[in-house]
Amino acid sequence: MDLNTDFLIIFSFIIFISSLVHGSIGFGFPMIATPLLAMITDMKTAILYIAIPTLLINLISIYNEGNFFQAVKNFYPLALMGMIGSAIGTQILIYSSTDFFKLLLALSIFLYLFIQKFKIQMHWIEKKKRLSTVVFGFIAGIIGGLTNVMASILIIYSLESKHTKKEIIQSTNLCFLFGKIIQIVLFTIHGSFNQELLMISFSSLLLVFIAMFVGLKVKDKIPQEVYKKVIKIVLFVIASFLVYQTI
Repeated sequence: MDLNTDFLIIFSFIIFISSLVHGSIGFGFPMIATPLLAMITDMKTAILYIAIPTLLINLISIYNEGNFFQAVKNFYPLALMGMIGSAIGTQILIYSSTDFFKLLLALSIFLYLFIQKFKIQMHWIEKKKRLSTVVFGFIAGIIGGLTNVMASILIIYSLESKHTKKEIIQSTNLCFLFGKIIQIVLFTIHGSFNQELLMISFSSLLLVFIAMFVGLKVKDKIPQEVYKKVIKIVLFVIASFLVYQTI
């Protein structure tokens, strides 16, 4: 799709809604924004458009939960593994971007919904913390590099590690922050960013900030169970449409 007025309106709407959701529940921006944008463009382009806004969102989310540097100290091993995996996934995406990655994105969303529905248990994660940190950080990074969605893998790790809501928000956002930094570096080296794309990305930061501010304000006012059900339905519809597009 050309960068015309219609695209800018759709892009702005996607950015605002995704940021609002992220502010309200602590995660969700890439999981919602990426597949929506992937419906009107390819996977690589969708990831490029929201790379810079994602950095701001991750930083706000981690800082808002408090004890920023303690969170970094607690979860940097997981984030570093995510960064390594993201570097590999991004390299694959750069050199072999295909519609198959839309299907992989859809499967990642279905995995997240499946985990939430059936509350899968993997007790070895808590018993072997170092191994699970390496395995889940690395796998989440690769999938994040390819599809921009780490949440499905990281939520399994967080739930089985008995993390609090605050810890889940900080660990997932820190992993995505580290992964996004290396992804932006690699995209820059490869010359994937152009002036027009950067202008639109930076212009969206004000919209992101406003939506995050509103989302954080309503975070404790909306019944979380009702809110989460609506989000899950939306994600299911998006993932189903991506599968339909791919096949």
